[in-house]
Amino acid sequence: MTMKGSVADLQGKWALVTGASSGFGIDFAHLLAARGANLVLVARRAEPMQALAAKLKRAHDTQCHVIAMDLARPGVGAELHAKVRAKRVAIDILINNAGFGVFGDFVDQPLDNALNMLQLNVMALTELTHVFAADMVKRGMGKILLVGSLGGFQPLPMYAGYAASKAYVLSFGEALHEELKDRGVVVTVLCPGVTATNFLAVSGQKSMPLPDVLLMESRPVAEIGLKALDAGRASVVPGLPNQATAFSNRVLPRSLFPWLAYKLLKR
Repeated sequence: MTMKGSVADLQGKWALVTGASSGFGIDFAHLLAARGANLVLVARRAEPMQALAAKLKRAHDTQCHVIAMDLARPGVGAELHAKVRAKRVAIDILINNAGFGVFGDFVDQPLDNALNMLQLNVMALTELTHVFAADMVKRGMGKILLVGSLGGFQPLPMYAGYAASKAYVLSFGEALHEELKDRGVVVTVLCPGVTATNFLAVSGQKSMPLPDVLLMESRPVAEIGLKALDAGRASVVPGLPNQATAFSNRVLPRSLFPWLAYKLLKR
């Protein structure tokens, strides 16, 4: 898939990617670097990001700043903003990708796991969006991609807290899209379905009771997200089966999908 504009259409721009040590974060970094963007990579683990930065430098002569920090803490928005400003970098593109899920019956999970997930998926995402969007509004330009989930379109037993957090991301992002589009800032929510990343392993789910045909590779999903951001869309669901699922949840009885999902995921 060819990105909008020339190969180096982001030359001289700076993009900040959270969750840049694995999965979608690595894909976003490669895709943005290929278009000429310089990168601020943020995640808990420094080593994978340093290796990624070296690879991007060799392939695209990309400038990269690596910031290792745990985003699942209150106040990370201001903290990361200060670290970025100290490097004399203005962020043109924010990829709010960091997040994780917790699988299982809610009452059987340690509460700390659920709260850490909500801190990262909801609170940190909100803080980071606020501080960097405010800068973009002052400059009259900028782009923000929020990584949501197909799970944000309906209640999802066994992923109750995760799906609720992604419902927040979807609602929040689509609302900000309207608020900021006339102020020069584009906000887009990417809502992937089941994707070949380490999400299941991190969440604690051992397998997914779905046909392999419904599993998407992560790089094309990241490409779809950036293409939607370039096009100024409010949100995008990659893949026809996922789009059909999202649509069906808006027209079928609201109680149907949670009942069916619980039957499948309990296996």
